[in-house]
Amino acid sequence: MRKSLLFTALAALTSCTTYKQIAVQPAESIKELKYLHTYTVPFNLQYKETTVGGLSSIDYDEKSDSYFLVCDDRSSINPARYYTAKINIGEKKIDSVFFTNRYFLLDQNGKTYPGNKENPFRVPDPEGMRYIPSGRNLVWSSEGERLFRAKDTILNNPAIHLINKAGMWKDSFRMPENLMMSALEKGPRQNGVLEGMSFTHDFRYLMTSVEEPLYEDGPRAALEKNQAMIRFFEFDTKKKKSTRQFAYQLESVAHLPNPANAYYINGVPEFLYIGNNQLLVLERSYSTGRVPCTIRIFLADYNNATDVSSLGSLINREAYQPMKKTLLVNMDQLGIYTDNIEGITLGPLLPNGNRSVILVSDNNFSPLQQTQFMLLELITDKKSDK
Repeated sequence: MRKSLLFTALAALTSCTTYKQIAVQPAESIKELKYLHTYTVPFNLQYKETTVGGLSSIDYDEKSDSYFLVCDDRSSINPARYYTAKINIGEKKIDSVFFTNRYFLLDQNGKTYPGNKENPFRVPDPEGMRYIPSGRNLVWSSEGERLFRAKDTILNNPAIHLINKAGMWKDSFRMPENLMMSALEKGPRQNGVLEGMSFTHDFRYLMTSVEEPLYEDGPRAALEKNQAMIRFFEFDTKKKKSTRQFAYQLESVAHLPNPANAYYINGVPEFLYIGNNQLLVLERSYSTGRVPCTIRIFLADYNNATDVSSLGSLINREAYQPMKKTLLVNMDQLGIYTDNIEGITLGPLLPNGNRSVILVSDNNFSPLQQTQFMLLELITDKKSDK
């Protein structure tokens, strides 16, 4: 099934809160998302007195030919941080990846964030990051925490922060009520909150998503397809508040865990806005006993989806229309090893003129996992709008 794809130039920002509309380029239709190559970074690579790993997002700035990668280290190994990098791409492969700088994420007081031993109530959990080219600013998301222990209960709300390129805090977005952590089975699940984020091409809106369903929205993804619905949140970047919400149905967990009662998950760790209210949505499934993850990438369309921001629950399926989705690639079928992929971005044009797509994996700082950069080719039918 073909869907229209709008490629646009990046919007210019006159300030961190003023945005300019950009002209729309000719529409294109996606035919295929083709895997080309995987580049693996050495385990525990040391860079600027930090350990490289836990890479949970990737974003590309065409002007500087640079990549921005947030690290999900919760100030445990080193202070919470992000990296910039260069990726050299050949005709059909990634020739090299090298890191060019490291920046610590700073709080409102200009300090690095504490780890769990210093202050468990202020520990960040960086998961998503996107770059704003004109203002040289970035936004990053913290997943928050929902933890019950014998001595205390930790309820840290998820957050989206605006920072400058040096990592200094500038502002924060206002979270909607249904993203507030609760000691009741209400709101976000632990470790299943804000993971994906992407700007619309005019930077007027920031789209974010939860990885797993909110408690009130129904069950988690299961081994058989059920009505596991997550929410995508649209934020107005001028007002820094949520404007609309859309439902998206998750696929089933890809493989049986071993043992049968062990942990499994399928959720959305990241997505990418590609124009015309369409997204490349990355679903990642993991089951205990199986080393690789199952990575499926879908084209999702919310043009005709219902704004569900007024719905307290998504259990009543007849009350709304979720996003339409079409499978583009299931990496289980490619005969390659796929680790914990958590980031996706459009990269530069390939020598053949097609757009590259680059994925990155979070190795969880584990010697049993890999930091992978994957190169894919976005193959389209190019047609001019008349």
